[in-house]
Amino acid sequence: MRALLVLCCIPISLLAQGASPYLPIGHWATPYVELLIARGRIPDPTPLTRPFKTADVVRALSEADTLQLSAGERRMVRSIIADLTIKERGPWGRVDVAAGVAGANYSRRDPLRADSTGHFTGSGELNLALRFGSVVAVTHPVFDTRLKYDPDWYGKQDRAIAGRAAEAYIAGQWKYAELFFGNLDRNWGPSAVQGLLLSSNPYSLTHFGLALGTTGVQLQAFVTQLDSKTDSAGNAVNRYMVQHRLWVRPPGNWAFALWEGSVTSGVGRQLEPWFLNIMTLGYVEQLNSGTNANNFLGFDVQHRGAVTLYAQFLLDDIQIDKKTAADQKPASYGLTVGGQGALGPGAWTLFYTQVANLTYRNEDSTQVPLWHELGIGRNYSDYDQLTARFSTVTVPGFIVAPEVTLLRQGEGDPRLPHPTVGQYPATATLFQGIVERTIRLAVSGSWQRGPIGLQGDAGVHLVHNVSHVEGASATRFVGSLGLSYRLHWESGLP
Repeated sequence: MRALLVLCCIPISLLAQGASPYLPIGHWATPYVELLIARGRIPDPTPLTRPFKTADVVRALSEADTLQLSAGERRMVRSIIADLTIKERGPWGRVDVAAGVAGANYSRRDPLRADSTGHFTGSGELNLALRFGSVVAVTHPVFDTRLKYDPDWYGKQDRAIAGRAAEAYIAGQWKYAELFFGNLDRNWGPSAVQGLLLSSNPYSLTHFGLALGTTGVQLQAFVTQLDSKTDSAGNAVNRYMVQHRLWVRPPGNWAFALWEGSVTSGVGRQLEPWFLNIMTLGYVEQLNSGTNANNFLGFDVQHRGAVTLYAQFLLDDIQIDKKTAADQKPASYGLTVGGQGALGPGAWTLFYTQVANLTYRNEDSTQVPLWHELGIGRNYSDYDQLTARFSTVTVPGFIVAPEVTLLRQGEGDPRLPHPTVGQYPATATLFQGIVERTIRLAVSGSWQRGPIGLQGDAGVHLVHNVSHVEGASATRFVGSLGLSYRLHWESGLP
């Protein structure tokens, strides 16, 4: 039995053809899809890469064996397929509108890093998606009073309602190529945790994207202009980031990615074509061209099985010779290892991640991968984190996810100045200064029934060395609850 049977009344000739919009990482359906992947009930359409395309999600869910799904999972599969399937072959358009209210005792997006400012907030959004053959265009303006309280939001905070484009892009998609321009939250690396150099952390980061290849081998590029800085003379410093990736999914259960990133900057500087070239290495081009850049190298790997294992590693800087005082600079790196698999009616996820003290910082403070002081990958350094999570879908369709996390945070931060050579001996590779330790015991959940959605989390944080003060302790309750109502209309275009 296949979930596709629920759509047997829809002629095959009416199913989607051509380009496909992306399913945003924050979409209500994404947690359900991720759970089914973790349980091994559907294949991962794009391992080590998020977000999904909606057509890939519909295809994977349509081929799921419903006999292996719980009653709640079957209901959600039917709902997602019905919601995401495009029933037009030709030009097509869809409009979604939504409104919501929420309350929380913190303002940041990540409850693990919760601040102490809570508010009741309201939001409204409009999502317009258009498809013309091989081209798809999406705009998704969101107005949310929470943004004006969020310390990570770089936009206007002195207005009653803050707004942003959650997604806004045009993408041309062909059999062996995709050309993208706009903003869309992306994550390169294992999906259970934010990518080390490219994640969904930065708000509304507009970029160019390029993918060349097949469903098994692709060359991928990400190019953006970062916010400008001002030097000591008051001159505007232009800043750019380029990332290249070779992504490989051979027949079988493996997926790999080799990648690099370069941040360039300078007064009046433009992005040089040798860094743009997807067929070259930025580190080598920097040496040969005589231009300077902050370079990063990394790799991802994933093996799918009864237990799916994954890892990501980033190298920012390492000194080999140790001959001079400058060679005493501590290594800067990041890593993630973890796994996931089915457990009874749900799925478990376990990962450990570590980011060194000086990772993302650079002797040239303008060549750091920050967008309005938000990390392009991680927003923090000098920490490690161990998280264990269990997720399941109840009969009514609730996703419930209890979690235990241990976070150890040193005093290092990507926004701090890079230490001088004379400070290297006193600079820790990991855990600078007094380490704050947080144990998070929490449960989160979400539910969608027709137009009504419900999301929430509740947790207790046991914090030792609060704010890096030796011996200071605190117990904090962290919680949020949100209710949303959404409607959509779609049709073929004349």
